[in-house]
Amino acid sequence: MSAVQSVDRALDVLEALAERGGEAGLSEIAARTGLPYGTIHRLLRTLLARGYVRQESDRRYALGGALVRLGGVAERMVGVWAQPYLTRMVELSGETANLAVLEGDFVVYVAQVPSPRRLRMFAEVGRRVLPHSTAVGKVLMAGRADTEVASLVERTGMPRRTANTITDLPGMLAELERVREHGYAMDLGEEELGVHCLAVGVRDGARTIAALSVSGPAERIAALDRRDLAEGMRRIAHDFGAELGPVTPARADRTS
Repeated sequence: MSAVQSVDRALDVLEALAERGGEAGLSEIAARTGLPYGTIHRLLRTLLARGYVRQESDRRYALGGALVRLGGVAERMVGVWAQPYLTRMVELSGETANLAVLEGDFVVYVAQVPSPRRLRMFAEVGRRVLPHSTAVGKVLMAGRADTEVASLVERTGMPRRTANTITDLPGMLAELERVREHGYAMDLGEEELGVHCLAVGVRDGARTIAALSVSGPAERIAALDRRDLAEGMRRIAHDFGAELGPVTPARADRTS
């Protein structure tokens, strides 16, 4: 196995753990990556030694503490890179624009550009919320398989934030299918009464890696042309995704 191929496969293992909520067994890693068990064992030994992975008492593997430092720096950098794209969204909508990512089982807001209007919405940068009651959370969940969504909400629950919050799995899965069909998600007072939000995904190839949103008072968001706004936001999200990195190439045949 070449050095470059080893790096590529080690990253596959870390991504497999992340997509399983930060913890997975060997068979789950193998199913996600397509790598042989022997290769995974060799990669895990190195990752364990460097602190990027740890082994739990039940012999499952979890993301390690060494990733915290890298993740914090990376989130700050992505927040800086997002500023011009968030500014474009404010110009497009007149409302506050946000960037959010899925960190473990929680949505984290990592950047924001506020609306110039006196009455405006704020989602504090660094705030962590459950994904089921937010437009950004719906977009991020819609990029995952229904089985992964079911596992996520089983771990977190779906507490009612307002009378409008979706609190059952069948209702959420139906909502996520609408998100996939229309290419955007809405929060219609589901996290906070009187606040509406529209979100689109930022993609890296086939993966949704972040969400961009605009939020504001319900009556102002309702007055906007939802389809036109979503189309303009998707163009901005496409440009941002292109800056974040090249599309992931097709994986080489894994037989070693």
